[in-house]
Parts: sequence; structure tokens; C-alpha cells
Amino acid sequence: MASLAPRSCWLQDVRLFYNVRAKDGMSDFDLQSDSASAAVPATSQRRQTIAWRDGALAASNRMVPEETAIAFSYNRIAHAVMMATPGDLRDFAVGFSITEGIVADAAGIEELEIVPALHGIELRMWISAHAMQAVEARRRQMAGPTGCGMCGLESLDQAMRGAPPVPPGMTFSPAQVQAAVASLFPAQALNRVTRAVHAAGFVQPGHPPLVREDVGRHNALDKLGGAMAHAGRDPAAGILVMTSRVSVELVQKAARIGIPVLVAVSAPTALALRVAEGAGITVAGIARDDGFEVFTHPGRIAPDRIVTSASRQAM
Repeated sequence: MASLAPRSCWLQDVRLFYNVRAKDGMSDFDLQSDSASAAVPATSQRRQTIAWRDGALAASNRMVPEETAIAFSYNRIAHAVMMATPGDLRDFAVGFSITEGIVADAAGIEELEIVPALHGIELRMWISAHAMQAVEARRRQMAGPTGCGMCGLESLDQAMRGAPPVPPGMTFSPAQVQAAVASLFPAQALNRVTRAVHAAGFVQPGHPPLVREDVGRHNALDKLGGAMAHAGRDPAAGILVMTSRVSVELVQKAARIGIPVLVAVSAPTALALRVAEGAGITVAGIARDDGFEVFTHPGRIAPDRIVTSASRQAM
């Protein structure tokens, strides 16, 4: 069957650098570089600009985020290439492996090697023979651009898969939800200097917020999932906050991590809500200083009072 992927996922320039090839009976990434002389790039760099401000041109400069091709391989078998910010790579490797259903937890990765190259970075992982069955069942045949969390899947069934059910989790007050959203922004160190990256945060009562950033929203969530696994955080004991819209792959990844409450600053898609309904995930969106809207499973957010449209008009 031919690979099925949206036209927006055709990154031909990336595929020139990362060619999936057969070699000695294995598929491997052709990194086209001597990894011994390569290094992981910084997550941002300063660029000189010409700024138009107040009706005049002037020399200026700005920090911009880095975007790098990140290759994932398991037991030296090529699996995927994602465009991402080259930071928190160990978290990225573990979180991606969990949200893709390749391993159940961080312990499922027996060994991890970060291999820098001229045109990107390979996250080289070793897993059990049993776990490799999941890799073979869900091979990605194309590079994934920054905004794509599903590129390269081989069938409609893979793209439209549901999500595993999440645990009951905790109940939070509206004030706790708003505080969780507010706590995310001060923790976005990279976005503070670039104004160009997404963040995924896990806010758990009694713990400092755990935040990961990336140019891709789904990458940020993968990194957060890995960070939570490394830190031993209980996914059912907190709130996932996203600085983006809620698309279906974010709901699927949240379910894989086991997070029952997802709050975002923007709105969800209809498909994301259908999948969230089936998985039992509470989705709240359009989170602003003045409040938010709950779209699915509202029982986990216990308001002090509910004001109906009729009673609001009577005020």
C-alpha cells in the first residue's frame, strides 16, 4: 500500500539529508557527516535584522529559535525524522517513544545515544525485541515538518486511531486551572527571548511546574512526557497546559502519557474533542485571564457556581 501523507508534509529538502536506505539487511539514516566533528546546536541564535519602527529603518537584532532535523532510530532501524528545537533531547526521545506507543515508560529504552551530524541529530535507541514489534507496525516513511504530528503514517487507520482511556484523575477548581495557565508563561525561557516557540507544561499541586518548549507543539508535549517519566510525576495528579490549539494528535499523546486534564490557550478541533470524549479526557480551551471553556468531561473541574445563560441575562 502506498504511503498516505498530506501534501504539507512533503519535506523533500530534509529527505535529501536523511535518506532511509537498506544496508547490511538494516534500514539506517544517512546522516552524511562525521559525527565525531559535529555538535548539538544551540536552541537559539542571534540574527542581525533591519527593523522598520516609527516610520524609519534601523539596524537591529533578534534571537530566533533553532530548527533541526531530529532522527529517531530503534535498534539501528530508521523510524522517523521530525523538525524540532534541539533541546531536551533525552526527554524528546523518551516522550516520543511513549506517545507513539513504542514503549510504556522510560525503562523500556535500554540505551540511548545522541549522535550529532552535519545536517541534524540522530536519537539512537535500543529496545527489546518485543517493543520492536510496535516499531515495525507503525513505521513512518516520511520526514515530519514542525507543525505535523502524524506525517508519514501509512494508512487512514493509523491516522484516525483512537486513544487509550485515561485514569479518573483529580478534580480541580477553576482558580487552580487559571493558576496553572498563568504559571506556564514565566517558565518559558526560550519563548521569552524568541517569541516563537510553543510550550507544554504539567502543573501538579505541591510541585513546581514542569515545562518543555519547542517550535512544534507536539514536540513540546513529547518532551514534557519524557521529562515527566524521568521525574516520576503522576500524570493523573495534575493539569497539562498547552500554548496552542488542541489538535487530535495532542489528545492522543496526552492519553498515551495518561493525563486526564488538558487545558489550552486556544480552541480544540472537533476531531480532537471526539477522541477526548472516547478517552475520558477533560479538554478546556480558550484559557484567558478572565476564564476558559470546558468542552468535554467537565466533572473534573468543580466550579463554585454555574451561571446559566438565562440567569446571566437576568443579572
